[in-house]
Amino acid sequence: MLIVGLNGSPNKSGNTKVLINAVLDKVKELGAETVVYDVQELLNSAKHNFCVACSSPCSGICYKDSKLEEAFEVLKKADGVIFGSPSYFGTVSGQLKSFFDKTRKLRSEKALYNTVGAGVTVGASKYGGQETTIKALHDMMIVQGMMIVGDGYVEDDCGHHGVCAHKPADKDDFAIKRADILAKRMFEVCKKG
Repeated sequence: MLIVGLNGSPNKSGNTKVLINAVLDKVKELGAETVVYDVQELLNSAKHNFCVACSSPCSGICYKDSKLEEAFEVLKKADGVIFGSPSYFGTVSGQLKSFFDKTRKLRSEKALYNTVGAGVTVGASKYGGQETTIKALHDMMIVQGMMIVGDGYVEDDCGHHGVCAHKPADKDDFAIKRADILAKRMFEVCKKG
């Protein structure tokens, strides 16, 4: 089983990465293989950071032979993906939105169809747009045909949309607990798939 984490924050070791790592550490403990990517680094490796719709259907020429292309190849093999983003104005970071725009070719290939997906997010305050950011992540996953899981597990509770924290995430004990629960759910659904 392969679970991929995508850090949509421009900060490689910030609050969003804390939550992604909390989920990945638990699925690794349960037996999954994991890999995490920093989206900003992947975008920087492409010819353009943003999709300019240079071809339709997408040929992928703008990211050929880049770290972004390598990450897309790994994503195609993933059983599950944890998408993480800080809440910027109540939605995902520009980096994560740009990353999703670059997945046009993956979408035409149905490469993420039925892949299990989940979201984690962090805001500057307790009610800092985290749920609307999670909903934006869900919208992007739905467009890819992914199966979305929340942070519920039969031994705990039904959960909610995903893991929402307020910074500093490593001090948000409730969010860290929810990350553990989300990991168990993701592992369970990936295993059944």
